[in-house]
Amino acid sequence: MGGPGAAGDPVMDRDDADRALARLGAEHEAIETSLLALQDHAGRRLLEGAGLTGTTRSRWAAAEALITLLWTSFEAYTAALREAREVRSRRRWPSREDLAELTRLLSGPAVTLPDSAAAGTADAGLSPDITGPPARPGERLSLEELVGRMNDGYARALDVVVAADAVWSALPARIDLLAAELRRTRSLAHSVGVRPGEHPSGDDLEEITRELTALRAEVVSDPLAFWVPARSGSSAPGGGRPDTGRYDRAARALEEVRREIEAVLAVRQDAEQRLFQLRDVLSRADRTLTEAREARGEVLAKIAASEVPAVSGPATALHEQLAAAADYRRRSQWHRLSPLLDTLEVRAEDELMRARESLTAVTAPLAVRAELRGRLDAYRAKVARHGMAEDPMLTERYDAARRMLWSAPCDLRAAEQAVLRYQRAAAEVLVPRQAGPEDREGDG
Repeated sequence: MGGPGAAGDPVMDRDDADRALARLGAEHEAIETSLLALQDHAGRRLLEGAGLTGTTRSRWAAAEALITLLWTSFEAYTAALREAREVRSRRRWPSREDLAELTRLLSGPAVTLPDSAAAGTADAGLSPDITGPPARPGERLSLEELVGRMNDGYARALDVVVAADAVWSALPARIDLLAAELRRTRSLAHSVGVRPGEHPSGDDLEEITRELTALRAEVVSDPLAFWVPARSGSSAPGGGRPDTGRYDRAARALEEVRREIEAVLAVRQDAEQRLFQLRDVLSRADRTLTEAREARGEVLAKIAASEVPAVSGPATALHEQLAAAADYRRRSQWHRLSPLLDTLEVRAEDELMRARESLTAVTAPLAVRAELRGRLDAYRAKVARHGMAEDPMLTERYDAARRMLWSAPCDLRAAEQAVLRYQRAAAEVLVPRQAGPEDREGDG
């Protein structure tokens, strides 16, 4: 809508009057166009037909009264402008009386607001933040002042309409899309056993459903409660944005639940393979423990004076949990199976590592005996290559070490000392043999 102009001289001349009439005529057209656009605004039509509550109900009641006042003021403006045009049309060259009358009509307080307009404003309880200065019964205004009042009132009424329309345009459609995604997620959750009262995500879905239902109802009935005015202090109608805080929180909560459901769904898809791998790991752990127990009996029988650690039995608790996991799979309780599989996979690997460590600890004496046997035979072969295999001392010490290492039970400490004695004897015999001819001539 247009803005007020200068008041002009105390008495206008013909050119001043014509310019004022042209300017006020243009203002009249702009005001009429704006009021008709407001009348046809989609947001206004929605507000008229909606069952409003809260902030929107009170503000729209005030805005409706203000729109009525704007049309009443426009009619008064139209009547005053028509009268001024009639005065100007009397003669081509207006008389002094005509110019005085035009001055009064065009720049003086020529418009009296109807008492009904002021009374309607008071009855509607319009506050200054809606209407600007309150209207008083019988108040007289100039056309310029009336335009200023109408501009201010129009901006305030339009602000209510535009803000409500912006919220209705932004939030309900987004809420409906999120509700459709929620329905798909609930269906998927039900298929994998995620239900209210049985899984936290099922309870979360129920809470999100209640929140979206309540949010949509509140947005439809009280859109202005979800409007955040612009912080810049701009007076432009509709300055601000819809408050999407509650919607955003619901969307984030649904996304978290959706990820949880997808994780459970992934468990359903690869549960059989994971259960097979768990059975294999626990079976290898059991076989390793069995081997360790058998090795322990062998060590106790074949190795003397050796401390052999005890070997525990199979992990009964893990086998029971594995059976429970298989039962969850049969009953499609994927939400229970998922965390159990995660735990079992870690504990099964730990059990296999424990079994291997037990086998290593138990068979350590046998490994020592095998190493001593290998060392003894290696030195025997070395002696034979130098033609000293029949040396009486070496033969005696070799036979003594061999009897200790191949008898049961074997005393590892004594056998090790016997192998060391054979090594030293072999080294003493082999050193002269390994010296070259030059060394022997030098010694002579």
